[in-house]
Amino acid sequence: MSEVMIDAADGGRFSAYVAKPAVKPGGGLVVIQEIFGVNAVMRELCDWYASQGFLAVCPDLFWRQQPGVQLTDKSQEEWNQAFALMNGLDQDQAVEDLKATLAWLRAQDDCTGKAGSVGYCLGGRLAFLMATRSDAEANVGYYGVGLDGLLGEAGAITAPLLLHIAENDKFSSPDKREALLAGVAGNRWVTAKVYPGMDHAFARPGGEHYDEDAADEANRLTVEFFRTHLG
Repeated sequence: MSEVMIDAADGGRFSAYVAKPAVKPGGGLVVIQEIFGVNAVMRELCDWYASQGFLAVCPDLFWRQQPGVQLTDKSQEEWNQAFALMNGLDQDQAVEDLKATLAWLRAQDDCTGKAGSVGYCLGGRLAFLMATRSDAEANVGYYGVGLDGLLGEAGAITAPLLLHIAENDKFSSPDKREALLAGVAGNRWVTAKVYPGMDHAFARPGGEHYDEDAADEANRLTVEFFRTHLG
């Protein structure tokens, strides 16, 4: 576990948390943050993916606004700050930073050269955009926000994409969920799995809506997916 600096395509450098697998090399994973920054939850996720055999790196996407943000979901003040940072994020620019992270990953001796992305919440949305805009070998999104509004790009997906969707996501609606499912139904690259009764962030340990069974299932499917497509 360590922190590295990665060069942005448009100048500047941003930090990223890295967790290395015990057996090297492994497939590379860009782990994409929630709205709370590269906090303890994201670092622990990287450590867990490393324990599953992947080289995992989580870049700081808020660095242009405020480097080193580490918020929790435990207070309204932190939620307010997190939403302000999300609203201030240039998501197109964030995808470019993720693509720079992907290139950094592939150049590491600990990586096989194959790499993908996995994102949560805001990161789930950005993982969808990585599927449409990058050459990542595989991508996974957990409860991505507003994916129905990105369906115009779905035709650009040419690598496997797995979407974990919370049936009762408080940041979505049944209409938006059904529009997303209909929009990807004919795409052979996309697998969309709905988790009945689950709310947003059901896989965030310690979170308000955490559900151990659903989280375990989603995580198992994610690891199997990456072992298949990054192996």
